[in-house]
Amino acid sequence: MEANKLVKPVFFLPTSLQMENSGMKRGIVIKDDWPGYSLNLFTYPEHYHEDIESVYIPHGIIMNRIERLARYVVDDIEDQNITVLCVLKGGYKFCSDLVEFIKVLGRNSSKYLETRVEFIRLKSYLNDQSTEDLHIIGSRDLSFLRGKNVLIVEAIVDTGKTMKALLKHVETFQPKMVKVAGLLVKRVPNMAESLTDYVGFEIPNHFVVGYALDYNEYFRDLN
Repeated sequence: MEANKLVKPVFFLPTSLQMENSGMKRGIVIKDDWPGYSLNLFTYPEHYHEDIESVYIPHGIIMNRIERLARYVVDDIEDQNITVLCVLKGGYKFCSDLVEFIKVLGRNSSKYLETRVEFIRLKSYLNDQSTEDLHIIGSRDLSFLRGKNVLIVEAIVDTGKTMKALLKHVETFQPKMVKVAGLLVKRVPNMAESLTDYVGFEIPNHFVVGYALDYNEYFRDLN
């Protein structure tokens, strides 16, 4: 675990935020010099005390931003149904919360989206490094997407090489529409912002954990 000593757990936010000029769907921009909040301000598991550096985006802010993304989705989807394709493992908490907010919004308005959730498991990181190859674990058959409105839900997108490969694979099954929701988009060379229709936060190129994001399966339980 020593190699992970300076890892930044994911949910946490700066005082200096700005919105992209292209619109609020592009996400909240966290600047490069944001150090995160002191760990002394929060509670977290004792066994992680030597392994994390700061709280980068507090959980409550994550939840509020996801609720806003859910409203964008509901407003944008004209049909009455949507198939959510959740990218495992890191995307499961984001997906669960996003779908729940979509359902709540539907119950409290005249526009209800019938939501079906499917899962695909990808392997795109080796230790803390993103890989270029699309490794689908399990069946590659996504024929259930044919003719459907599809929302791909991914926790974190950086260069977008994996997302581009996934989108290409999804398109072979002829969905009616495909959109992508990313909780975090990393600010890296050739960043994949244009691939993501709904962005929670644009962050510097830091390795972050928590909210189901992991380091070799550690830290998923940080909330």
